[in-house]
Amino acid sequence: MSAVKTMKTATAANANSMEPTPFQQPISAAKNVAWKRSLSTAWMLAHREWIRFFRQPFRVIAALGQPILFWILFGTGLHGAFRGATPGEDFMTFFLPGTTALILLFTAIFATISIIEDRKEGFLQGVLVAPPARWSIVVGKALGGAAIAWAQAMVFLGLALAVGTVSLNSQWFLLVLFLFLSATAITSLGVCFAWPMDSTQGYHAAMNLVLLPMWLLSGAFFPIPLVTANQPFGQWIFHWLMRCNPMTYIVGGIRHLLHGAAKSTEINAMNSTNIAPNTNLVPEGIANTAWVPELSTCVGVTCLFAIVAIAIATWMVQKRQKGETL
Repeated sequence: MSAVKTMKTATAANANSMEPTPFQQPISAAKNVAWKRSLSTAWMLAHREWIRFFRQPFRVIAALGQPILFWILFGTGLHGAFRGATPGEDFMTFFLPGTTALILLFTAIFATISIIEDRKEGFLQGVLVAPPARWSIVVGKALGGAAIAWAQAMVFLGLALAVGTVSLNSQWFLLVLFLFLSATAITSLGVCFAWPMDSTQGYHAAMNLVLLPMWLLSGAFFPIPLVTANQPFGQWIFHWLMRCNPMTYIVGGIRHLLHGAAKSTEINAMNSTNIAPNTNLVPEGIANTAWVPELSTCVGVTCLFAIVAIAIATWMVQKRQKGETL
């Protein structure tokens, strides 16, 4: 009888061991609460960025007005001297995707510079010591800045649509999604630059040294040269610098979705039909060959760019800075 009682006791103990302990349930509930709290913090930071940006009209005008001014001045001034990747393309049409990318870049710069201001004002320290996870800071700043950049880019494209520079097509829905993806990637990159900075002067120096050259080498201002056997060595270096630039694929994707940009092989075919027999000369008015990334490549590289930028920004925010006692 004692053996039977022992077996029953062991069976009951095993059955009880399968049930959640009193300590496991509070841990699971605490994780859910922490997750919801972090998401709520990210939404609060994103909403704060939106309100803060539009309460400063000069920032709105500067982020949207300067690229538009560049588009009008350069598009008009270089109209007669420009030869695009496809015959008959004027500079205002060619520069439109680059101007859209410049609006995303400028807005991301103005939005992420608030990280430095928040640190000086003490607001960022309050968020860092709060219970929510630190990744919520990256998500809030990135989504808030991306929403602002996306909205301003759509306003600019609406103006271009009103004046007849672009026309509606079936790819505009994809363009809207691609612009938000691009804005998220660029804003996350801005967080990476702004987080370790102690002053706005240092951030502007990084902007002038890295971010603006990235835009200039993206095919926004001039076509990307196609590497051929007769090209000088400098053109090879220039080609691969632009080809390895993630901004190139943002501008290329916008160009495809706005104008249906021709592929490099199609450009070569158009140019070869206009070259005089037994010569290597391209007649006047016909563009030289240019490299153009495919739309699928642009989307894939931009997605990878956004993931990598968010991952690096999250790692930087999670890493404790010098003098931090947490």
